[in-house]
Amino acid sequence: MPEIEGAAPEDQPTWNIWEYEIATDTLKRVIASDIVAEEGQDVAPHYLPDGRIIFSSTRQRTSKATLLDESKPQFAALDEDRNEPALVLHVMNDDGSDIHQVSFNQSHDLDPVVLENGEVVFSRWDNMGNRDGIHLYKMYPDGTNLRLLYGAKSHDTGSGGQSVPVQFLQPREMPNGGIAVVLRPATGTFQGGDIVNIDVGNYIENTQATAANAGILSGPAQTSAAFNTVLTDPFPSPGGRFNSFFPLWDGTQRALVSWSQCRLLDNGLIVPCTDALLNDPNVLEAPPLYGVYIYDMANQTQIPVFTPQQGVMYRDVVAAQPRRLPAIHFDQAGLPTAGFAFDPSLVDENVGILNIRSVYDFDGAFNALGAAAPDIATLADPQQTVADERPARFLRIVKAVAIPDRDLVDLNGSDFGVSTQQLMREIIGYAPIEPDGSVRIKVPANIPFAISVLDKDGKRITGRHQNWLQVRPGELLTCNGCHDPASGTSHGRMDAFDGLYSGAPFDGYIFPNTETFFGDAAETMAESRTRLDPTALELSVDIRYQDVWTDEAAAARPKDAPFDYSYADLDPALTAPAGSNCQTNWDNLCRIVINYEQHIHPLWNLDRGPSTCTTCHTNKDAGGQDMEPAGQLDLTDGASDLNADHFKAYRELVSQDLEEILDPATGNLIIREEPVFDQNGQPVFVTDANGDLVLDGLGNPIQQTQTFPVAPSMRIAGAALSDQFFSRFSDPADSDHFGTLSPAELKLIAEWLDIGGQYYNNPFDVPP
Repeated sequence: MPEIEGAAPEDQPTWNIWEYEIATDTLKRVIASDIVAEEGQDVAPHYLPDGRIIFSSTRQRTSKATLLDESKPQFAALDEDRNEPALVLHVMNDDGSDIHQVSFNQSHDLDPVVLENGEVVFSRWDNMGNRDGIHLYKMYPDGTNLRLLYGAKSHDTGSGGQSVPVQFLQPREMPNGGIAVVLRPATGTFQGGDIVNIDVGNYIENTQATAANAGILSGPAQTSAAFNTVLTDPFPSPGGRFNSFFPLWDGTQRALVSWSQCRLLDNGLIVPCTDALLNDPNVLEAPPLYGVYIYDMANQTQIPVFTPQQGVMYRDVVAAQPRRLPAIHFDQAGLPTAGFAFDPSLVDENVGILNIRSVYDFDGAFNALGAAAPDIATLADPQQTVADERPARFLRIVKAVAIPDRDLVDLNGSDFGVSTQQLMREIIGYAPIEPDGSVRIKVPANIPFAISVLDKDGKRITGRHQNWLQVRPGELLTCNGCHDPASGTSHGRMDAFDGLYSGAPFDGYIFPNTETFFGDAAETMAESRTRLDPTALELSVDIRYQDVWTDEAAAARPKDAPFDYSYADLDPALTAPAGSNCQTNWDNLCRIVINYEQHIHPLWNLDRGPSTCTTCHTNKDAGGQDMEPAGQLDLTDGASDLNADHFKAYRELVSQDLEEILDPATGNLIIREEPVFDQNGQPVFVTDANGDLVLDGLGNPIQQTQTFPVAPSMRIAGAALSDQFFSRFSDPADSDHFGTLSPAELKLIAEWLDIGGQYYNNPFDVPP
């Protein structure tokens, strides 16, 4: 909606939800209060079968309340491109009361529709990290059991292939049980595309069948419903373009559609699309003229309902007709949804449970993550595998940080650090991974979170999780394991892959060579442990390990040694990134917030006697004279020459730099430059664009020189890729560094790098 130029934000117009009653020809706004109605942009409403309304909105009601709990002001968070407030799903009564948020994406959740089975399917913009695509998700109306439905790996299925990615928009259930969408790119086609039927019952992607159909069905899952060729790239489309559609559900294959025929601009005149003109590179596509039609996909006919008019665009067509009532799914806090796990005792705590059966189960296949063990059973057996031989030791829960608009906090790109890809992140907490790779923990409800699998040192050993998870209060979210993003396959649906790990084979099962916990049939170690010891469900802001499994007699070895990396072990001169209350008693509002200047930079100046980092990693000696920093790494205070908003130590650590040396003539620190010679040892001279020599003021040719780049010792891609830094402190032969940073300090640096090495991870900590 266009804004009123010069008007205050509270005076700008908003999209509201209105209800039209056909019998009485009356129109009323669902939310009667002007104040409440103007709290956000409300779009795409649909009735739920119990009479309530689900819709997409920038209200972000629950997320705003969470911001207050985090001691931040309330605001509507921007999408991950930082362009506009994110639209997420809300539910309200038909009188506008009890508005509450049910999805917690960081970019847009759009066009929710109710299926006959009572579930809700919608288009979700996954825009985290290096992902950028709108695909189909499904959930119950209260936001529980949120999962991918289709399309994360099928954005190359349009007429433009990989060069013009298509998005899955406006999902509608078809009478045959499938889903149809408007398939179009994000831009470039005048908001038009093709109507495509998708067999979501048997496919997860266009050529990836469900586990039950693997090796049987090969696709395609998508078929165009158009009877003329409709293109989904920026070239003129012979079959025109569809803007929206709505199936009639009257026993036919008819639908209401908003459609524009193919039109071309030839020397300023609008002309129809002929084969000759379509092949003329000088002829351009004319702006569309959308009208409303009844489109019969079976008989390949269409009848105009509203003929197109210049200056008028018909869109969001809908048929007002009787339909059988879909199944009703009550909110979990009322009556549990049949077949979906829910624990009402967790509601008041505002948490759910995340249950991963094994992090070694990758898409239904065993992945040892570098361990020598041949299977999960070997890893889980304390007699065959000691803890240090298990690569996956801890799970980290990472939360998105809501980004305000520039009127509230004027953030620059440099406030995020050397990259904005991960925006800002908080850490919720840590939990140990059991020997079989299982983990079962409480996680805060109603927040977007992601997971990371860590090694013994607290370093991430798998790729960053690239889509946001959520649990609602009381929800028990279970997944089989992990996913290999390089596999080319999609995950997120329980029927995508058969689970590899079956857990305990019978009730009362004793995991081999273990003590304490007895598994029920099909239970993992984590399920068994947390059933018998509910305190094991709790997260911690610290990394702690205690061997609760090894039976010393049966395994014929002692228990693995305990250890922990605790913020309490940091030097008192340092600031811990988590509050003292969270260090002693984790709750759902605990956050680990790491800012470079506040939490990382003080490590370099901390007094360690002769081993103080800045004693050697400085460009000035004790007498104030220039010196070459040890390892070409200057960790002292002061602004970076690459970006004045950053400390130079930050940029020296994470950015490529140029080698510096002392000038023999002046003793000053200068960038090292050396003359360039060809393969025959002859000087290489500077030439201009024509290949002619460039001469100096005396008419002599100028010899080329070269500088020498210095690779950063840290990588914002993660701690495991920053071995140039961490190896210094683990090698006893490196007497200058070994043991100088404590395990707690190394863990702090590792977690900061793993979440993106940001400069700030709280927008309200950024100086004005």
